[in-house]
Amino acid sequence: MIDTPEEARGTSTGTVVRTVLPPAETSPAPKPVARRENRLRALDGLRLVAALMVAGYHYGGRDGEVVRAWGSSPKHQFPTLHQLFAYGCLGVQVFFVISGFVICMSGWGRPLRSFFASRASRLLPAYWAAIIIVTAVFALPAVAYKAVSPSDALLNLTMLQQPLGVDRVLGVCWTLWAEVRFYALFALCIVLPGANRRRVILFCAGWTLAAAIAQGVNEPLLNMVLMPEYAPYFIGGVGLYLVHRDRRDAYAWGIVGVSWLIGQHYAVQRLWHAPNPEFFSDRSALGIMLVVTFGYVAVAAIALGWLNWANWRWLTVAGALTYPFYLVHEHLGWVAVKAYHQTLHIPSYGTLPATVATMLLLAWLLNRYVENLLTPKLRRALAKPRPQPTLR
Repeated sequence: MIDTPEEARGTSTGTVVRTVLPPAETSPAPKPVARRENRLRALDGLRLVAALMVAGYHYGGRDGEVVRAWGSSPKHQFPTLHQLFAYGCLGVQVFFVISGFVICMSGWGRPLRSFFASRASRLLPAYWAAIIIVTAVFALPAVAYKAVSPSDALLNLTMLQQPLGVDRVLGVCWTLWAEVRFYALFALCIVLPGANRRRVILFCAGWTLAAAIAQGVNEPLLNMVLMPEYAPYFIGGVGLYLVHRDRRDAYAWGIVGVSWLIGQHYAVQRLWHAPNPEFFSDRSALGIMLVVTFGYVAVAAIALGWLNWANWRWLTVAGALTYPFYLVHEHLGWVAVKAYHQTLHIPSYGTLPATVATMLLLAWLLNRYVENLLTPKLRRALAKPRPQPTLR
């Protein structure tokens, strides 16, 4: 869904000033300066945690198509854990907070063309591959799940299937549509005029107020553009990046606090219901609030540098696998669950980790043979400036 931190920071170029000393003057050769690594590897680890939360929800925290894969409701497969898995859907809110942080970091000081090239090249290669793979697998006679029509599958390649009312190939792509709208708002309001602290603060305040108004008037167009139910998480992430730049910034902390207050409200409002045997999940309002708070606190700890000690290289790999894993884990996970549980008769508590491991392996293949090959090429093609026409 978002860049790894080291990709987001990018590089900067400057003018190198060379001082030529007179021949008679001598000076000791300067010692090489160690290059500081600017990776926030803990953020990569948090992304994987959020992805695994969502996977737990899709595999064991709800009914639906996954019932056919298990052969019965996940409530029967996981009598105790299904209640915890039901909170996994809040991994999406954690993703959105991370996205706000990283997109602000990515867009700061970057021209619009470069920002667009970075976003498109990050999202599209793995997404296109996931669309093709899921469509092909669901078209197999041995797979009992219904594939979308060829026309709808082609339209899914645009990422515009949801506003156009077309069947989705990937169930999780609704979150990408939210991400794309956030990117567009940030690009128009921040990247295009040039990022600075004052502009980012006004953007967060303006979006918060506009989203509240849109919710109040219940205008469909405003709701689609301003995303009142998701805006607080993106805004909170942006505020946390300001905290990362200056931990004493009172305005930044104010943005984070207000976004958390609104975000926990939307999460409780949409995901809590009174205990009812007809519903699969039985989430508590306090549990929902705690998971949302976990997302904010975890990103805040990273922003403040409290988790800089988590600098293991494998976290970078984990971050790289998160996006392709997120894309393929749900639909292809159904196929894997049925194969492991109903065909190979592996118990549910063995099928679950086996399915997650299989999806991580597929994510690694997509990262290595799709993203690593196509992302740099697509980024260069989109970032390359157009030659100016010559006048004759």
